[in-house]
Amino acid sequence: MTKPIPLLEKIGKEGRVWGDLCDQYGVDNPDPPWRVLLESTCEVLNEGSCVLPSLERRDEEDDLVDSHYQHIPHPERQLLALAHSMILRGVITEEDLEKHVKTVTARLNAA
Repeated sequence: MTKPIPLLEKIGKEGRVWGDLCDQYGVDNPDPPWRVLLESTCEVLNEGSCVLPSLERRDEEDDLVDSHYQHIPHPERQLLALAHSMILRGVITEEDLEKHVKTVTARLNAA
C-alpha cells in the first residue's frame, strides 16, 4: 500500500463532486466537463509510450482506489488515483499540482 499524498487527501475530503455542483447550479449533464480530458489522458498512457506498462498502471490505480479513494464517487476517484500514480512516478510533483489547482481555483472564483 502506498502512503497518502496530503494534497490529494485534502481534495478528497474537502473537494466537491460533480453531482453536487450539478445540483447547485442546475446542470443536467451527468458527465463533468473534464471527463473527456481524463479519459484521453488514460488512453494516451495506455498506448505504451509511458514509463509504466498499462496493465501495471491500471492495477496500481485500482489499488489506490481501494486503499485511499473508495469513498469518493467515480469519476472523481479515477482522477485522484491517476494524479496519485503520476506523482508516485515523478510525472508531476505534488507542489506543481497544487500550483495548478490554485490557478484553476482562482480562475473559477474570478468568474
